[in-house]
Amino acid sequence: MNAGAELVLEARGLVKRFGEVTAVDGLDLGAAAGVCLGLLGPNGAGKTTTIEMLEGLKDPDGGSIRVLGLGWKDSAQEIRAAIGVQLQATDFQEKLTVAETLRMFRAFYAEGREPGEVIALVGLEEKANARVGTLSGGQKQRLALGCALVNRPRLLFLDEPSTGLDPQARRRVWEIVESFKANGGTVLLTTHYMDEAERLCDDLVIVDHGKVIARGSPRAIIASLGAESVVACTPAGGDPRVLDAAELGALPGVSGVRYEKERAVLSVTETQAALSGLFALAARRGIVLDDLGLHRPTLEDVFVSLTGKHLRDD
Repeated sequence: MNAGAELVLEARGLVKRFGEVTAVDGLDLGAAAGVCLGLLGPNGAGKTTTIEMLEGLKDPDGGSIRVLGLGWKDSAQEIRAAIGVQLQATDFQEKLTVAETLRMFRAFYAEGREPGEVIALVGLEEKANARVGTLSGGQKQRLALGCALVNRPRLLFLDEPSTGLDPQARRRVWEIVESFKANGGTVLLTTHYMDEAERLCDDLVIVDHGKVIARGSPRAIIASLGAESVVACTPAGGDPRVLDAAELGALPGVSGVRYEKERAVLSVTETQAALSGLFALAARRGIVLDDLGLHRPTLEDVFVSLTGKHLRDD
């Protein structure tokens, strides 16, 4: 994000407590026009609470929030007219049709898109006159996105927008978000799909236990792992700890070691040297490697390295 860019969404020192539990602990974030900001974190990290405060659904216990330069306390109605919100799950009136649902949401705003335009935008033309109760989970997700776009918002909150969608529908959602950004819109996105975060997000904030543990562009965050490649190996017998972490870490070109279920995963700065050392160690110890994989570092690798969890872990 440009240091001098005017922020459409800004939070400073955000705090939220529930009894003795601090769900959000001094969080800062900001997003300018035309930017998609991704908020990532394991379950229980404070993402949902943060989003609910940014959307005006919960009051913070500390810190400040500015949306389009306005505060929720004094300008709630003006803010709501200029934002769109797609929740992770939305309960619609199931006996209304898709078109009737969008007409109802459109009636909440002084200005906006016509229902037919929105239906075409989210690819529900064949379901325009179908009752909501007959839609699949993915079709309901697209309807929820349509409802978030009906008022032509300047800021769009998307909470896992492509969950439950087939690959074609996911690409449609990505195209909608990219078009929204290209026209100057700002997006705050949460997702459990790392490929989605890498494609759509200009900036990322990774949170855990209510605090920011990493921030930057997807490329910069991946680079922070300091690895040329990632090597994953599965020893015969299924116990990766037969390969001792200290021994693995001492191999040439290995900068980090972690264990994931049946695999030992190495962050590697010199791939050829690390592989040669790994094979020599396995031979010396009489360990058979059932499987060996090699890939370029991804957001998922950084995420696991920082949090100890995969993004989709329960």
